[in-house]
Amino acid sequence: MKLSRLFLIAISVSLFVSCSQDDAPAEPKGLYENGIFVLNEGGSGSGSVSYISNDLTDFTQSVYTTVNGTDILGKYVQSMFFDGDNAYIIVGGSNVITVVNRYTFKLIAKIETGLKTPRYGVVKDGKAYVTNANTYSYSNPATGNTDDYIAVIDLQTNTVESKIELNATANRILLENGKLYITEPYNNDKLLVVNPSTKALETAVAIGSDANTMEVKDGVLYVLRSPYGGRSEMVKVKLSDKTMTKVVFPESLDGVGNLDIYDNKAYYTLNTSVYAMNVNATEASTTEIMKYTSTSAYGKMYGFAVRDNRIYIADGGDFSANSKAYVYSLTGTIQKEFTVGVGPNSFYFND
Repeated sequence: MKLSRLFLIAISVSLFVSCSQDDAPAEPKGLYENGIFVLNEGGSGSGSVSYISNDLTDFTQSVYTTVNGTDILGKYVQSMFFDGDNAYIIVGGSNVITVVNRYTFKLIAKIETGLKTPRYGVVKDGKAYVTNANTYSYSNPATGNTDDYIAVIDLQTNTVESKIELNATANRILLENGKLYITEPYNNDKLLVVNPSTKALETAVAIGSDANTMEVKDGVLYVLRSPYGGRSEMVKVKLSDKTMTKVVFPESLDGVGNLDIYDNKAYYTLNTSVYAMNVNATEASTTEIMKYTSTSAYGKMYGFAVRDNRIYIADGGDFSANSKAYVYSLTGTIQKEFTVGVGPNSFYFND
């Protein structure tokens, strides 16, 4: 009888401990878990990364230097992508990708060879695919417009193992259903489709020139394009068969800049204004959700995102002094503003 009682007590204690462990909150992975990174391109000096917590209460203006001391990211911080516990920061002006732990931001490695003006990257099966503008000249777009390539990076060794030559220009890149989709900037008019398995350009879809931001939702790729002197458009490419439809923006919206798809709405910007329309709409809305006062030398926002019922705006400033990032509600009510680094250009969500 005593053995039975002892046995029952032991089982009860074991269950209590087990339940207590199951109910215990997970240990935080680092100070920068569950927040937003703001990439600051930088001016003549090094760029930086700022951090905002999801509840908007914690803020670090320069995460990388806070953690890694005197080491710098380099000139023109362009973009970021994630894989597992790591974040990869693309610094186009210095031809380097800096690898950090995404939760602690501690430096892990630097990829410094095989890159030439890197732009954007994605990850598939342990490999990163990073667009490189190569010899492209922004002051002379006719120069170097056919020598861009994708650098294929082995993320185990952090080395560029091969290149996929595109014979075209390359900018934004997106991975969907095992294929890479790449926009050509400026005067080139193709959406490039690359098969990473064969490391070859599979097809090029003519969508019109000056394509920039793109998003994918429910098998449709949405691409925003704003040709100089022409009407802006949102191009919808059905990925299963590459059929295409377009929403042509009215003249009053010439020059729309950023696109983000959130909750079945397409959000887009013009200078300092934000607009939205249903993704299935055939006409673009010209009614502002909100407008802010810019300190940018160019009078427009550079970074833009819509997430978790908020609108995030990064004002480029004058690219010589620290600038601002703003958080608004979806109806345009300001929630918070932050003084970030020089030339903020994008937001990345560290879930």
